Amino acid sequence: MIKRHFTINWNEPLVCQVGHAYDEGVHQPIISKETHRFFANNFLEYLFTRTVWWVIPPVWLPVIWWFVSISVQRGLTPPQLALSIFCGIFIWTLMEYIVHRFLFHMKTKTYWANTIQYLIHGCHHKHPMDRLRLFYPPAASTILCVPVWTLIRVLSTSSTAPALFGGVLLGYVVYDITHYYLHHAKPSKGLIHSLWRCHLIHHFRVGSMGFGVTSSIWDWVFGTLPSTKAAS
Repeated sequence: MIKRHFTINWNEPLVCQVGHAYDEGVHQPIISKETHRFFANNFLEYLFTRTVWWVIPPVWLPVIWWFVSISVQRGLTPPQLALSIFCGIFIWTLMEYIVHRFLFHMKTKTYWANTIQYLIHGCHHKHPMDRLRLFYPPAASTILCVPVWTLIRVLSTSSTAPALFGGVLLGYVVYDITHYYLHHAKPSKGLIHSLWRCHLIHHFRVGSMGFGVTSSIWDWVFGTLPSTKAAS
């Protein structure tokens, strides 16, 4: 049950608190690089909530290589391999948009729904400059990969499925690194500047717009591309 007039103590672990005061917990961002503690338990805290940026490529690139190599062993030609990987990346861009818009920004009203939403994305909006909370830890990401891999394996052939999944994972790695760059750099021109501006609007102006991170194509398709006036 949500407690009325609950005030979060930011010096205590947050996960058990934010469900009671979600507006305070998410919709008033703290522009600081400070990392707040989520769990009192060290195992949960460090394995499932904190990740440095340089962990992502060495963890996932070998996995991507392994999946792609399976498709090669199963007879995919180089053009077929390249097409499968490209399709996987394309699938990722749509997944990125859909998950961000409809799961990460779902409206919640109960204590447990608020708490789960805070864990999966709300914490990032509360602490957008927290360098340790920009990524899903590999342990959590691995769990989320299981249904994606299962779906791809069911819907595609045994030879193309690994390369497709490798492409999805490659898109995910690019997403993670791009997301980190958009938060901790200030690009001045080109495509990356446009992405940076849209993401800035999403965080600090209009949270219901600009759900794409590595690409704005789906924001354009579905009418959620923020106006440049929102950045002023």
